Amino acid sequence: MENANLNVLFQEKRQQLNHFASQFTSDYDEKEDLVQETFIRALKSIHKFINDPKLMTWLYVIMKNIYINQYRREKRKNVIYDEYIHTDYFDSVAINQTENKTIQDDINRAIECLSQENADIFRLYLEGYKYQEIAETYDLPEGTVKSRIHVIRKTLKQKLKMYQIN
Repeated sequence: MENANLNVLFQEKRQQLNHFASQFTSDYDEKEDLVQETFIRALKSIHKFINDPKLMTWLYVIMKNIYINQYRREKRKNVIYDEYIHTDYFDSVAINQTENKTIQDDINRAIECLSQENADIFRLYLEGYKYQEIAETYDLPEGTVKSRIHVIRKTLKQKLKMYQIN
């Protein structure tokens, strides 16, 4: 399909997608990001749905999945933060930014000690990608990805044990 036709189609559907995005968030910028990301993801398979009466349903499902993945990413980041960084010292009112940077550097060094592929797999995991998506990216079985992430977490936990709460 030509770019001009896609542009017209997306302009026609933008208002409906904005309405859908309002169901997930009230923040204007987040809504815009959600709509744009939906269009980007839809481009991969738009030729299958272009004249399909279920086009809006398909776009809604894409948007919903994007929102859920973003939520999971944020939740996972908070879990990682709590698991590896949170200590009694950081409960105090004044947090020293230099010490936070040192801790972040320690985490980055620990990740860099992993093989390049394992480090990349773990970063994708932290960004909220599903095991299946990571497996497809690296052409690995899903079980292998799960196993690697488990081993990586144990390795990082051991390297960063000085930051764990007893």
